[in-house]
Order: sequence, then C-alpha cells, then structure tokens
Amino acid sequence: MSFKSIIQDMKEELGSISRKGFDVKFGYGMRSRSHRVVQDSSVAVDAFKQSCWANMPPELLRDVLMRIEASEGTWPPRKNVVACAGVCRNWREIMKEIVKTPEISGKLTFPISLKQPGPRDSLLQCYIKRNRSNQTYYLYLGLNQASNDDGKFLLAARKCRRPTCTDYIISLNGDDVSKGSSTYIGKLRSNFLGTKFTIYDAQPPNGGAKVTKSRSTRLINMKQVSPRVPAGNYSVAHISYELNVLGSRGPRRMQCVMDAIPASSVEEGGVAPTQTEFLHSNLDTFPSLPFFRSKSTRSESFQSGPLSVQKDGMLVLKNKAPRWHEQLQCWCLNFNGRVTVASVKNFQLVASPENGVAGQEHENVILQFGKVGKDVFTMDYQYPISAFQAFAICLSSFDTKIACE
Repeated sequence: MSFKSIIQDMKEELGSISRKGFDVKFGYGMRSRSHRVVQDSSVAVDAFKQSCWANMPPELLRDVLMRIEASEGTWPPRKNVVACAGVCRNWREIMKEIVKTPEISGKLTFPISLKQPGPRDSLLQCYIKRNRSNQTYYLYLGLNQASNDDGKFLLAARKCRRPTCTDYIISLNGDDVSKGSSTYIGKLRSNFLGTKFTIYDAQPPNGGAKVTKSRSTRLINMKQVSPRVPAGNYSVAHISYELNVLGSRGPRRMQCVMDAIPASSVEEGGVAPTQTEFLHSNLDTFPSLPFFRSKSTRSESFQSGPLSVQKDGMLVLKNKAPRWHEQLQCWCLNFNGRVTVASVKNFQLVASPENGVAGQEHENVILQFGKVGKDVFTMDYQYPISAFQAFAICLSSFDTKIACE
C-alpha cells in the first residue's frame, strides 16, 4: 500500500468520524424539538477512538506526520499540515514539535508564524494588493503578483481616518477587518502629519512588554468583555519619516525603532523574541484569538525628535540610501528584479550602523518594499522581524505625508 493511499485513506476516515461525531453531539435527526436530548460529547470522542489512526503507536504516528510535513513544502498543499494539527490534542502536540519556526524552516505554516521572525539566510517573498475602493490592503505569500491563485492569504489591513490620526487595523481575516473581530492582531497608528507611526501588537511580544493604559472593559461586538480577558495595545515599533517639504532633500528618509527586538539580534548568534502561541481567553464566549478593543489614552505620545534619536539596546532600522543614476536621471536601488515601477514608496531597510553593527550584517536588507503594478507591491523580509511587523512598516509608506514629499 503506497504512502499516498495511506494518507488518502486516513483523510477520508477522519472526515467521516468528524461528521459523525458532529451529528451525534448536536443531536441531529431528532424529530421533536420538545423532546430534545443533550448527548454527552464523549460519544464523539469514543467514535474517534475506534479509528485505527487514533490508536496508532506514537512512534508510527510521528513518522507519518513527519512525512506529511516534509512532503507538503508549499501552499496550498501545506494546508494538510494544518489539518493534521487540528485532528486531536496528540496530533497537535506532535505537529507543534515537528513544524519549525520560519527562522529555521523558512516556511509560514500556522497563524502564529506571522508573529515569529523570518528566515535568517534569505528573504521571504510576499506581495501586497491594495483595494482603493474600501481602503483595504491584503498580504499574500507567493511569487506571482498577478494572481491570487499562486499566493496564500496572510493578513489584511483597513485604513480608518480619524480627526487627529490614521489607524490601520490589521486582521487575520480578510472579510472581517475590525478591532471587534476575533482575528484582530494589531494596528498601526500615525500622527496628524503622517510622519510618525506606532505599531501596536494585540498581545505582548515578550515578557517585559508594557501595555498602553486603557479601560478595564470594552464593548466588543455588542458584548461586555470581562476584565479577565487580556486587553491592551503593546507598542512594538516606532517609525519616523524625516521632514522633507516639497522633496527638497531628495527621496524619503525613514527610521524604525523596534521596541521588541534587541540590537544584538542582527549579530551572529543573536536572538530575537519569538512568540510561540496566541493567548486565549478563559471565557467560552471568546474561544479563538484574544480580543483587544482599547483606545490609546491622551498620555500616549509618538516618538519625537530627529531621526538620530534612538533607544538604547533596541534594534534601529534605516532606509538604505539610493544612488543617483546619471543616465536615467533618477534615484536607484538594487531590488534584484523584485521591483519594476518607480515610486516614492519604494524602500529597503537595513540595520543602522549606530547599533554597533558593521560589515556584512549592516549591508543585509531586512525588509524591502516596492511597486510592481498599479495596486500591487512586493514585500520581502527576513530575520529578525516578523511578517506582521514588516506588513505594518509597509503600511506606513502608503499613508499620505503632508510634510515629507
């Protein structure tokens, strides 16, 4: 019996058991609503225990799951890896051990991978699509920028204008981009001029993260959230654009202070904080990702001062200075073919030499962003930043900057 046929047989049996357990658990097939019977959920578990796949020896199960993980290297086939992790607790724990972080594997598998640092030795290639009609931006993983068929949807962001600032709400769900959604994971907020931005994570990126002060309870989806539910906005990065009225100083100059990443992370052997799982609420009403619906208080302030101002011990990224091309009469950067359209939004970020980084580490591009079509942009990133952080930084380039161009 071939390996592929084993996997197919396993999928069919698991699907049948799952449907059967669902029907039994929720009492499908009852004729009278007045005589409904509440069936104990253990019946569904017992049905699953009768499966040969559930009773597989741990060593054999691990070997099968390792083969599935190794054979499904790209999306969409990689969805089978995620499906295996959702079968039961034993399968999930084994898959969590087998599937490595993007830093090691260079692959995005589970949703938490979007909060983990990218690969160390190569850029992870993504692209962003902009929808002008509803001010929404979509991040995809893939090489083909012309179609969604070859790309895996990762994140979505929606622009929300306010009297004194602009918010970009970031979500795991492209159809529900709001702070009241269970898939809300963070936001980007700008000042009035669009020159300074703060990236907020919906959960602490590390043990020492500090939450922005907010009320203990908020209304989310017309429901009152208990104070036991973690709530807050954790500042993970500050982005500053140098004032450049009428473009008199040339191309944009930007700097990113990564509050959650130490400067030593870009050195050889350096380590960046890595989230391992999403925090879950203790309430049954909120079974998936944590909700955060809090407004920044008046005491919240954006990083001020010139671009040279830095925070000790934190990683600082600066845009790589373009060179003037005499023949083309324009500013140029080497994007290695990933950018094809000239735009003021195009940039490459490298570690600032003021971090004490020198040599090849200083020249390595950590994030590059550029235009390839009317509403299509490439986004390539690597260690030590995550896809969520890279996406938020790129969103800052879309925002209108009154005093920067």
